[in-house]
Amino acid sequence: MPFSLLRHGLSSELRVEPDFPPPPPLRDAYDVVIIGGGGHGMATAYYLAKHHGVTRIAVLEKGYLGGGNTARNTAVIRSNYLTPESVKFYIASVNLYRNLSNEFDFNIMYSERGQLTLAHTDGAVRAFRQRAEVNRHLGGRSEMLDRQQIKELVPLLNLDPGHPVLAGLWHIDGATARHDAIAWGYARGAVRRGVEFHPLTEAQDFVVDKNRVVAIKTNRGPIKCGCVVQAVAGSSSILLNKLNIRAPIHTYPLQAMVTQPVKPFLDPLVSSSALHCYVQQTGRGEILIGGGSDPYPLYGTRSTLDLKEGLLAHAIEMFPFLANAKLMRQWSGITDMTPDYSPIMGLSPVDNYYLDAGWGTYGFKATPICGVTMAELVASGGKVPELIQPFSLDRFSRFRQINEMGATAASH
Repeated sequence: MPFSLLRHGLSSELRVEPDFPPPPPLRDAYDVVIIGGGGHGMATAYYLAKHHGVTRIAVLEKGYLGGGNTARNTAVIRSNYLTPESVKFYIASVNLYRNLSNEFDFNIMYSERGQLTLAHTDGAVRAFRQRAEVNRHLGGRSEMLDRQQIKELVPLLNLDPGHPVLAGLWHIDGATARHDAIAWGYARGAVRRGVEFHPLTEAQDFVVDKNRVVAIKTNRGPIKCGCVVQAVAGSSSILLNKLNIRAPIHTYPLQAMVTQPVKPFLDPLVSSSALHCYVQQTGRGEILIGGGSDPYPLYGTRSTLDLKEGLLAHAIEMFPFLANAKLMRQWSGITDMTPDYSPIMGLSPVDNYYLDAGWGTYGFKATPICGVTMAELVASGGKVPELIQPFSLDRFSRFRQINEMGATAASH
């Protein structure tokens, strides 16, 4: 043991500054109130304070820091989407992720491992070629692999399940990070810059005057506000209904599971477009298995046997030896899905109410760039950044959807 560590451990004079001091009492008013204390909400507060000098901010969270979908996802980061609008957006997010550990002085365990998406039909091969070209054109790193290259990359993969593998889309920029560390890092940086984080504080209703939210009713009393940012993921439609804002958002459960730890055998994330399943090995050796959202709307985060059986059967088709693995844990989050599988960001029909919603299964990977752009939107008083203009709520009335329905083999 280093003598310096022993000396500090035995010293009664060592002062350690807590990352999160006890939250102060709620003030009567704030310049900005952010509803949602997950990755997106804390990132928005962090960049508002760091880049724009706005610190009179309250982040309200009805539970605890990062306890919603931030803690209930599979921590995948990627940018291999279908449309140029989405590819540019997620490439910007990937680029920010790469430096977050240095920016936070806090290890987010960012690991660039790559993502392999398997094509089982000629149609899938053609679609993957198009995605690779769009990604490369905009600065991402994606390429097509043949069967031999796939076998060399993932030797234990079964290339001839019920639907034989014809080719694969190899996304070199695919990565993972520790999801709760993202929320902690942004929260710590925001709090140190004067932002107030208030857990166990639920936004229950709004006071609207002349098409502006002038106050928020919480379980701890009302607070006045200059503007509001909504970042509540699966509960998006609940808050929108309180303001009579119509948005095509429906919430569905999304389940995943992990096995007991095993020796390392799989570095990239592997997903199948036909089996609608993805498999990755975590840093602890667990085999993480996920797939699509449940087929019915629900706000509950329960796990189900039928989903587990279906996912495990598909995972075993990809890696037959997993039949001998023991399942250790299963969980669920709730996803706010839009018809075109793209988010809703920017302005709302209420003048000072800004939207960060409709993320479905893509929210974690967008955390840094969402924080940057939403902070810019708030600080400018409502001028929508160019990068998120395509994701406006009114695109549905203008028939300008950003269709990402086929952007992944499964929900992740």
